[in-house]
Amino acid sequence: MDREMQNSSLHIARGPEGSESGGMSKNLDDDGRPKRTGTWITASAHIITAVIGSGVLSLAWAIAQLGWVVGPLVLMVFSFITFFTSTLLADSYRSPDPITGNRNYTYMDAVRAHLGGRKVQLCGLAQYVNLIGITVGYTITASISMVAVRRSNCFHKHGHAVKCQTSNNPYMIIFACIQIMLSQIPNFHKLSWLSILAAVMSFAYSSIGLGLSLAKVIGGAHARTSLTGVTVGVDVSAEQKVWRTFQALGDIAFAYAYSTVLIEIQDTLKSSPPENKAMKRASFVGILTTTTFYILCGCLGYAAFGNDAPGNFLTGFGFYEPFWLIDLANACIAIHLIGAYQVFCQPIFSFVESRCHRRWPDSKFITREHAINIPFYGVYYLNLFRLVWRTLYVIVTAVLAMILPFFNDFLALLGAISFWPLTVYFPIEMYMARSKMPKFSFRWTSLKMLSWACLAVSLVSAAGSVEGLIQALKTYKPFKAQQ
Repeated sequence: MDREMQNSSLHIARGPEGSESGGMSKNLDDDGRPKRTGTWITASAHIITAVIGSGVLSLAWAIAQLGWVVGPLVLMVFSFITFFTSTLLADSYRSPDPITGNRNYTYMDAVRAHLGGRKVQLCGLAQYVNLIGITVGYTITASISMVAVRRSNCFHKHGHAVKCQTSNNPYMIIFACIQIMLSQIPNFHKLSWLSILAAVMSFAYSSIGLGLSLAKVIGGAHARTSLTGVTVGVDVSAEQKVWRTFQALGDIAFAYAYSTVLIEIQDTLKSSPPENKAMKRASFVGILTTTTFYILCGCLGYAAFGNDAPGNFLTGFGFYEPFWLIDLANACIAIHLIGAYQVFCQPIFSFVESRCHRRWPDSKFITREHAINIPFYGVYYLNLFRLVWRTLYVIVTAVLAMILPFFNDFLALLGAISFWPLTVYFPIEMYMARSKMPKFSFRWTSLKMLSWACLAVSLVSAAGSVEGLIQALKTYKPFKAQQ
């Protein structure tokens, strides 16, 4: 049994069913699409899944570079900036009025409605390059966690002096196979269960990391820490101190990145209460939760390891025992990243598939769906174009991950690329355009200063991460890369 898609299922909130009468009904929203059912709770789960991720694993290292004073302060500053700009972005979902205006289904749609011109293309370039980069980064991180489980068991069995070398590539292939199956989930609406599971996993491994760090501190570990972080002439050279500081800023910036999918998450919310109010509440809960975990993980991790904190304090084997708890934590990381990968790749899938539908509306390969009865599930509508294109995307990201297995440096570069344009610049510019703010007024000047300051942070963190990648390439040995 085949059917033609009457409406594009590729926008995140749109299902395959259309409205036969073309009129409004109790099952349709004000834009004629199937009624959205998301709440601030499901939106919070999406945010936590997107935010608490691989970034939390490097925060102890980042605090070690910045020290007890600047490290926690930078975490708080980035959390405030992210929350502030997320409230501005939430008001951009509808335009011109944030409550009754027309819906903008994607970040690009919001920029098109408020700013227009070349900024739409610049937004799309920044957003989708960053989303692709995140999916590559999550493939790397998930494989590192899978390898860490095997190495943990090896260390427990043969002793900590044994190298226990294991290639990451087979685990990247396993991760890609799982993603090929999950990528057939049609849209964001169907991801709620996966996001909730991923959010639970993120709490689990963060809590394990906290517990292990606290136990090490209580156990009398005397790690060397300082107010200014790693010491020049003792831990690092003056040049290394500068580059590592820049890189740490990028790590922290990436740890709060979710603006790339905020509009898409908001498009899953039901219209009562107003979407912008529900999204602001979800953002507050999500950022408050993640900031609490970040400060605890970063500070306790630094207290436990001091200036020698590893780039990833679970997979970097700051802890060896109890090995079963380390295994559990790394398994939770892998499961979390399976869900997080989907949160970040769904906007890419939607963008490409909607454009293909508009370009080739008569193509049976692109538009036709085949109904398949699946036991214990029901009817699943298989689209051949979706199957082929999404499979190819997952394969390409896995191949790129095999080429770029540098966790810390790649993490900082992603943060630098996405933080300023997507988290700061576009939300502020859309707010200025919407409110018709006079140039050179106090508010205008303050927001511009904030934007330029964040641009400076993005530039220096990008420079630090590029330097880190160069150094990593000089010393890279494929089989030993992720020890």
